[in-house]
Amino acid sequence: MYYAGGITSVFVKTEADSSDVTEHPHDEKPYMHNMCTVCYEVFTTKDSLKDHRQTHSAEKFYSCPQCEKCFSTLKGLRQHMNVHSSKYKCTDCGKWCSSKRQLTEHRRSHSGEKPFECSACSRRFTTAAHLVRHSRIHSGEKLYKCYMCDKAFSQPGDLNTHMRVHTGDKPYKCSLCDKCFRQSSHLQSHRRHMHSNRRPYHCPHCRKTFKTNNNLKHHLRIHTGAKPYSCRHCSECFTRIDQLKTHLLKSHNEGT
Repeated sequence: MYYAGGITSVFVKTEADSSDVTEHPHDEKPYMHNMCTVCYEVFTTKDSLKDHRQTHSAEKFYSCPQCEKCFSTLKGLRQHMNVHSSKYKCTDCGKWCSSKRQLTEHRRSHSGEKPFECSACSRRFTTAAHLVRHSRIHSGEKLYKCYMCDKAFSQPGDLNTHMRVHTGDKPYKCSLCDKCFRQSSHLQSHRRHMHSNRRPYHCPHCRKTFKTNNNLKHHLRIHTGAKPYSCRHCSECFTRIDQLKTHLLKSHNEGT
């Protein structure tokens, strides 16, 4: 529980109640009709939202026999068990997903498909939930304030993640090398870089392959000649940010 100004706000919710159902029956965008206000995930039907709300219950009776994760509903456990099979496995990178919907959304990271567009700035997103989260920046409201450094956020989840900078909490632990991370995305990136031999991203110009799409993008600059990182002190340009940082240090004494 964190405090914003003089108002007490609960940013980590352990139970979902009836107020956690956000419905807009006359909204022009059907994917925003049912949104969970605990985690901001969006569902296409009211029933699927109600099922999802149970995952935020504080009581979790169903444990996975393979990894000991616990769930508040039997349906949640059964869905999780798909992770331990090849039922919803990505054929591009080998990632296991817990549901068909999650696999469909994950595959967009390979195809680049972004079907959800922001009506305010035309930015596109892979999932409806990402669009909903993004749309909050256009309101200009940042109600969730950090009491330690006065930074403010439009979403409670962002504040909770930010607080780990102050507390030093790193809840995401790698099971292969015991390294810990503040965010799950950082852990996933670590696993791809350090513990996986899969290199699903192929350069169309040569035979080199890469573990991440980002690494492929950096490599492609060798073929295209693109140098997006320019020095603010001189006319030098570089293909990678680390090259620019080295240049600033050696040529302009910046960072010393």
